[in-house]
Order: sequence, then C-alpha cells, then structure tokens
Amino acid sequence: MELSDYSAVQDYLFGLKTKGVKFGIDRMRLLAEEIGHPERAVPIIHIAGTNGKGSTAAMIESILRTAGLRVGLYTSPHLVKLGERVQVNRERLSESDILGYTRELRGIAERLGETGADNHPSFFEFMTAMAFLQFKRGNCDVGVVEVGLGGELDATNIVAPLITAITSIGLDHCEMLGYSFAEIAAAKAGILKPNIPVVLGRMPPEAEAVVRLRAKQLACPVISVRAEFGEDLSAYPESGLEGDFQQWNAATATLIARQLAPKWNLGTAVISRGLAATTWPARWQRIEREEGALILDASHNPEGALSLAYNLTKLVEEDGQKPIIVVGVLGLARAETLMEVVARFAHEIHLVVPRQKRACSYEELEGLLGSRFAGKVHHSSVAALFGSEKPRVLDPSRTVVVTGSIYLAGEVMAELGQNAGLAEPHLQDF
Repeated sequence: MELSDYSAVQDYLFGLKTKGVKFGIDRMRLLAEEIGHPERAVPIIHIAGTNGKGSTAAMIESILRTAGLRVGLYTSPHLVKLGERVQVNRERLSESDILGYTRELRGIAERLGETGADNHPSFFEFMTAMAFLQFKRGNCDVGVVEVGLGGELDATNIVAPLITAITSIGLDHCEMLGYSFAEIAAAKAGILKPNIPVVLGRMPPEAEAVVRLRAKQLACPVISVRAEFGEDLSAYPESGLEGDFQQWNAATATLIARQLAPKWNLGTAVISRGLAATTWPARWQRIEREEGALILDASHNPEGALSLAYNLTKLVEEDGQKPIIVVGVLGLARAETLMEVVARFAHEIHLVVPRQKRACSYEELEGLLGSRFAGKVHHSSVAALFGSEKPRVLDPSRTVVVTGSIYLAGEVMAELGQNAGLAEPHLQDF
C-alpha cells in the first residue's frame, strides 16, 4: 500500500488495528531502539488508573503549562480526530504530521516484522512512537503520558519516569487485567519503577494494599490523596472540571505537582491557576446550544456509574426535573450498572448504538432496563438526535445528558462540529 495521502494512512493504521491488541513491551522496546529512544529525551510523568487518568493527565499538563513549560500530552482513545492523542501545548498532531510519522515508521516496522511475526508493532505502538518522537522534536520540557490499558504490559511502560501515579482501581477490562481489585491493582502497579515516587488516588483498600506492597519492594516513596487530604471533599482542590470525582483527580494532580515543585516553579498559585484552567472534553462537559442544555459524559463502567449517579442527583436538584438521557454502551458488563443509574434518573431515554463492534444492541440495553423504567424509551441514533438536518425530537426545556461511552460522546461532538473535521471512529477503539 502506497501512503500517498492521509486517507491511505488511515487505511494502513486501521489494518494494524484490526490485528488486535498485543500486550507486552518487548515490541515497543525494539521499535524505540530503532528510532533512537525518543522516550529518553524528555522527562515523563506516567499515569495509570481505571478511571480519572485522562482527566488527571489534563490537569497536570495544565499546571505545567501554566508554569511556562512546553508540555507534551499522550492520551487515548481520541474523541473525534486521531491527532488528539498526541499534543504539544494542547496542539494536536495534524494530518500531515501523522502522514509523515507513519511513512517514517512503516519501513522500520516491516523490518522488525521480518525478524519475527510478533515483532511488528501494533496500532497503539505506532501511536506511542509518534508521541515520543513529537515530544522530542517539539522540544518539550516534559511529557505527560497516560497508560493505554493496564500498566505493566502497556506499550507506554518503556519510560523511565520522574514520577508515577495511579488514579483509581475499578473493575474494568477484567478479561484482560483480572476479576478482582487486587489483580487489577497488580497490573497497574507494573508502572512503578525503583525509587521513583508514586501518587495514589482513590482506590479500594484491597487494591491500595497491593500497590503499597509493590512500592515497598521497589523502595518507591508513596504519596496518598487520602493521607494528604482526608475524606472531606470540602478540603479538596477544585478544577475547571465538574464532579466530585474530579476533585479526587485534582488532588492527585496537586500531589504530583508538589513532588515536581523543586524541579520546576510549581507553587500553590501556579497549581491553583493550572487546575482552574483545565479543559478535558466529555467529562461532564456542559455545552450550551439553541436547542437546549447538553451535557457530555464519559461514564462507562461501574466506578463511573457511581460518579454519574452523583452528578445526576445534583443536576436534578439544580433543574428541578429529570433530564433526557441518551445512552450507548460498549459491553454488557459495563452496561448493567450504568443502565440502573439511567433508569433512576431519566425522564426519557434514547438508546443508541455507537459505531464500535463491542457496542450493545438496542435489545440488550432495553433488556437491562426491564421493568425499572416506566417512561418513554426510544431506539435512536446520533444523527437523528444531533445531526444538522434533524427534526426537533428532544425537548429543549430539559437538559440532555449523553453518557455510557467515550466513543458515543465523540460521535455527538462530531455531529455538533466540535473538534472540527470528519470523525475517525474506526481508529478509536484502543
């Protein structure tokens, strides 16, 4: 395949993605060596967690940028455009950047593949390599790197970080990481490095014990949000992101910043300004429209469902009425808890099926609602609800909450013209 333009690059990268997820960091190490170890060129902050790692990464990025540093940010998945995953001072990779990097990496990847079929880099490893190269060539002072999945066997785990953080431990991706808090914590604790500090966010005691044991074995100083801030949320820092769980993330980012303060000028005022300036889409994000208030929310698993319930409780108190909820979920295990929350708080429900192969069908979601919801339930689509040619089907007097999947939020953003350009959903998953 000739990589003549961005469309061809999308097809090539999609071809890599269809080969599936490949756990392990040996391939990434081989690729990094071939491209000159760009991950060693820039100091790295490495962040794992079931929920909150993206928001926390955005917060610490904002704090560092507020301090005048040039900051790289690597997160996944993207909402609308692939280039969102790799940013320098919040400027995403352009299509021409991705075209250039893919051309550069393709030949190297093929040579590695010739040494063994399993040595050919995966889609995620391609993106990780692009991030490290962009951080280096973009003259970043520091890079903030979010773990893709798990920790120990994630491609990002080739870094030698300044500091690590684990934001939370919940039951998600169990088929890959384990079916208990302890098993999942062990996978995520794989990012800890000898003598490097680790910041612990909110997690069950069983999980925290596993991480602390690993930290003790590696002589990692442990800084705990609970130990530093206690249980009273009124003592926790605020940020530009709404929600009680975002205060936990803000506390985690604050403790990361305090650890880095001796290296960079990260005083209390800089931390506060950076937190206040944080933006991170689809995390209880309010969008004002002529058609009425809209909230995009990325809650997608049992831990996220608890935060969704908290935010919906506050919303009903503020509005004096229940919202319309648009929901689409990937995976029945995730959907079960989420649909229970949706049934409790919705005035009316619109079920949608995100454009992902793991998406639940209308019938599956409606089956989970069962007899718990007595209101109207519609089988709908993002285009029908939010497209430019749509008839008005959503009551403008009620807030509309879109929830259940980050991929669904991305589809809605694309329809609304957020993050300009055609959506790239086929390159989203992982």
